[in-house]
Amino acid sequence: MKRLLTIVLCLSVLRMLAQVGTWHNYLAYHDVQDIQKAGNKYLFVLASNALYQYNLNDQSITTYDKTNGLSDTHITHIAWSQQAQRLIAVYEDSNIDLVETDGTVINMPALYMKSTTEDKTVSDLRIDGIHAYLITGLGILKVNLQRAEISETYTPGHPDYPSVLPEKSRADYEQYLATVESLNPGGPKYNYFYESRFSNGSLYTTGGYFLSGMPDPHRPGIVQCYNAGDWQVYEEEISAKTGYDYIDLCCIDVDPRDPQHVFAGGRTGLYEFQDGKLINHFNEDNSPLQAAIDRGRKLDNRYVLITGVKFDADANLWVLNSQAQGVSLLEYSNTGEWSSHHFSQLVNENDITFQALRNMMLDSHGMLWFVNDNWFAPAVFCYDPWTDGINRYDNFTNQDGTKYNINWVYAVAEDHDGNIWVGTDSGPFMIRKQEIGQGSGATFYQVKVPRNDGTDYADYLLAGVSISSIAIDGGNRKWFGTNGAGVFLISSDNMEQIHNFTTDNSQLISNDIASININNQTGEVFFLSDQGLCSYLSDATQPADEMSEDNVYAYPNPVTPDYNGLITVVGLSYNADIKITSASGALIAEGRSNGGLFTWDGKDKNGKRVASGIYMVIAATSDGKKGTVCKIAIIR
Repeated sequence: MKRLLTIVLCLSVLRMLAQVGTWHNYLAYHDVQDIQKAGNKYLFVLASNALYQYNLNDQSITTYDKTNGLSDTHITHIAWSQQAQRLIAVYEDSNIDLVETDGTVINMPALYMKSTTEDKTVSDLRIDGIHAYLITGLGILKVNLQRAEISETYTPGHPDYPSVLPEKSRADYEQYLATVESLNPGGPKYNYFYESRFSNGSLYTTGGYFLSGMPDPHRPGIVQCYNAGDWQVYEEEISAKTGYDYIDLCCIDVDPRDPQHVFAGGRTGLYEFQDGKLINHFNEDNSPLQAAIDRGRKLDNRYVLITGVKFDADANLWVLNSQAQGVSLLEYSNTGEWSSHHFSQLVNENDITFQALRNMMLDSHGMLWFVNDNWFAPAVFCYDPWTDGINRYDNFTNQDGTKYNINWVYAVAEDHDGNIWVGTDSGPFMIRKQEIGQGSGATFYQVKVPRNDGTDYADYLLAGVSISSIAIDGGNRKWFGTNGAGVFLISSDNMEQIHNFTTDNSQLISNDIASININNQTGEVFFLSDQGLCSYLSDATQPADEMSEDNVYAYPNPVTPDYNGLITVVGLSYNADIKITSASGALIAEGRSNGGLFTWDGKDKNGKRVASGIYMVIAATSDGKKGTVCKIAIIR
């Protein structure tokens, strides 16, 4: 009975997470921008540049995003046509959707796809009967909302250029604002996401400035934590407590002893939180941390750049203090004592620490890795806590002797084979396990992928693609986030491109990815971007140390006639050998697990859906020494 209850609970959780291959958007609906009444029953609400619908009769809320019909992200204008019975939603990139109250969405991409040097951004929107008037740099566009077409375009100087447009009413907004502000559509408070950690079943995020360009000094300090459908926003009114600006948090980590004990760093020092509340703020006043040096001048302690934090297994916190003098890598012990580990390899010719030391990672041997994410002296570093020594890797020469002029090093990660992957603006490189610790002369290895076109030619893996972030899943597959090219998933042997998700071919909300993190228990992969947060439920989880009949099971089970998705088997060991047979022992399908998970499409080797019956899942370890069996009931 206990085992049955456990399975039922696990299945319930997994079903809530949806099926393998599905997407989820985690968008903010906090700041109300516009309210449009649709008939007597509905309100359409634009909030934090996202859309939701409120039913005035039953108080239900329906959120809209790319996973349930919208074609884009970041809406700037909405308006309802009572005569056409449609809402027009205009996006930042000039894409247009028409939305009906039953959830039907019609895309109108003509303006978005129009090739022009003129500004086609929509600055205003008015409704007149079945028509919408869009004011752009091109002129005024008249949209027929019933026919879903642009019927006319008026340019300045055109004889029919409208001199007077219909008034835009704010009556609905004023009337329903109080009601709308009391609603809770779910999601985070902000769509600002920069760096993240996944720990203890929770995703911890910061809202620092995104990727390229000059930092935004007005981005507020933001820590948001997601767990099982709930969002916690950490204390925000911190400036009044510390006397210093609270802005641009860019790094975060969680105490391994206490998931409510969190440190975050940013432009104005190091912040310590307990249960979401500030308990300490460290800067030059009360710690060895130092203020930034700019053009040879030391700034005041309102500008203390903490760009990386990482707890080790003993709950000592490692801290990176960028652009400072005399400090670089510091340790804040689990007893509250500071010590400095400063190295000449971390400073420029003026003895100033590099500008953007960040993206800290501990490998399987306890070595601390991080990068200098800056065009000046881009490099990868490996610190050995046991010897208090450091290696600097900045000679980007591959195994063929080709030397790269790398401008940016963004990310570093360790795969399950012990190799270190480095994300740069010229693609992914690898420091192989056998060369780690050999000093700065290590080879920046590039994987060669055969073309398989009858020649002996091969191409370097993702050569020239700007790799902004890296995560390794339970099946040792590599997830590469990029600057502008979406997300790539590469097979465990590095030879196959399994996916390249973009905004055009998937429900990914942006092609610019700041950070990737994985819930290895469920396989959910989180993508932090300039447009917010979304996720994809992958087919790889953390492998089990040992398989048994108590932890290996399939879902959904039974498989009902209306189900056409993948059947998932969980609780498997790494690279487990899977065979699915009929009750009589005939082999139906076979394969290997991705980490601890295997999926089956419910078809035989010939691609035909199997008949009703009981099917056996025979799982064996990769060496064939141990195994277990579970059953799947299929009803057609």
